[in-house]
Parts: sequence; structure tokens; C-alpha cells
Amino acid sequence: MVGWFEIPVSDMARAKKFYETVFKVEVKDVDFGGLKMGWFPDNNGAYGATGTLIQQESYIPSQEGTLVYFMSENVQNELDRIEAAGGKIYQPKTKISDEHGFMGVFIDTEGNRVALHSNA
Repeated sequence: MVGWFEIPVSDMARAKKFYETVFKVEVKDVDFGGLKMGWFPDNNGAYGATGTLIQQESYIPSQEGTLVYFMSENVQNELDRIEAAGGKIYQPKTKISDEHGFMGVFIDTEGNRVALHSNA
């Protein structure tokens, strides 16, 4: 049901570097008249939503806000890159159940709490 997500950032360059390092993707700079965005790659029609990093005074990074889950082949792959990229592990890889796989949570360089999910 998720169609789009926006992750607030204070420093776009720092946040882009973090997410590009952790997920091994390119985040595209987009500027809509002063509204700075860093678009994640689209999913090429695959299951799941895409979204953006966003920098604007009304967007404030927070650990208490909405929790976004990024899909992964194995949560541990991204968790292993978090600290070297400048983030912190908030919850290590944790089994949800046999049916629902695994999750992990990290704090990004901007102070946002973000989750990962995988079946393995």
C-alpha cells in the first residue's frame, strides 16, 4: 500500500553518501525551486515503493517518526555497512518468525530511524 516515502535530511550530501554506501545505489539530485531531493532508484515495475531523501525547513529528521522498511536480500548485508558509512545499529538482525523473515533497524547520519526487512 505504500506508494512513496520521504526521509528528512539536514545535510543532503552527507545523507546521499550514507545511503549510496549502505545500499550500493545512486541517489539522484533533484531540485524543485529550493526543495532539495535525493531520489532513490525506481523499482523498474518490481514490488515495492520508491522514495526520496528530502531537505527543506518543514522536514525534520527524527527517530520517533514513521518507520520506513527497505527490502533486502539479507538484512545483515546492509547492517554490515551502516557504521562504516556513519550510521548506528539500533536493532541488530532479528528473526520475526519463520513466515515473516528478519528485520533490523539503524539510525542514519541525519538521526532518522530506518528499518530493513528480508526473508533470509
